[in-house]
Amino acid sequence: MSSRALFFFALLAFSAVSCFAENEEEPGLVMDFYKDSCPQAEDVIREQVKLLYKRHKNTAFSWLRNIFHDCALQSCDASLLLDSTRRSLSEKEMDRSFGMRNFRYIEEIKEALERECPGVVSCSDVLVLSAREGVVRLGGPFIPLKTGRRDGRRSRAEILEQYLPDHNESMSTVLEKFADMGIDTPGLVALLGAHSVGRTHCVKLVHRLYPEVDPQLNPDHVGHMLKKCPDAIPDPKAVQYVRNDRGTPMIFDNNYYRNILDNKGLMMVDHQLATDKRTKPYVKKMAKSQDYFFKEFSRAFTILSENNPLTGTKGEIRQQCNVANKIHD
Repeated sequence: MSSRALFFFALLAFSAVSCFAENEEEPGLVMDFYKDSCPQAEDVIREQVKLLYKRHKNTAFSWLRNIFHDCALQSCDASLLLDSTRRSLSEKEMDRSFGMRNFRYIEEIKEALERECPGVVSCSDVLVLSAREGVVRLGGPFIPLKTGRRDGRRSRAEILEQYLPDHNESMSTVLEKFADMGIDTPGLVALLGAHSVGRTHCVKLVHRLYPEVDPQLNPDHVGHMLKKCPDAIPDPKAVQYVRNDRGTPMIFDNNYYRNILDNKGLMMVDHQLATDKRTKPYVKKMAKSQDYFFKEFSRAFTILSENNPLTGTKGEIRQQCNVANKIHD
């Protein structure tokens, strides 16, 4: 065989090896990512969520909110969990993160995983899977999810308001921000169904009550809201809040949609969802069918959980979820 032919075959072999290595390096998210490295990972998370939920039922709301605040901000990389440093402010300390709490329970789950499989399971996967299990604890659907996320090394506080939808923004802006993540209109409507559970602090509501009551609110609901929020300028540290759904406050169901069609939505985004011509048809459909709500929620939740994750050799596996392993410039 000539030297030219040998060179040609060597080049082909090198290209094949390079492509294979490249594919091996970036496997992306897959089902049961930890089946070999930590077979019990998802079971450990599930059992920890069950134990913590039994002790503190409100933790389920926190886990559900975590995935939205983390994954909607460019990437599902657990940047939300990082504490402030001398160089950067934590996302947890931003105004738009007001009311978020119970981060210590994510650490408890991580510690249990570290005892089982040290240095293997990412905080990003803990955040996503604990949200999934929180939905189940509240009576919602079980959603099969891919894993294999890795953890980011920096906070994204400086761009939080640019990416994270706010409850007072126009429906056009909210739809656009969700569309940027690949979530369509029925998906957005379904994800906001998470407001079926949990509570809203009076800080987020008083602009609809003072100095005058928003005439769009159901008069039968206003008295309850005023009782729970008696001050025009509430103390952010006070335990002053209104349950998102008075009927089934601890059950993940489609009652939220019936409430907002009856003008009992607490925040402006809830009201807009029930009145905007682009979203109202889906609100009405989900109010009638919990199966449809669960189906669309599961689909949109999956898309959210897969928003631009770090995989392969990108990022790291944090030892503690609130601190990056090492400082990178």
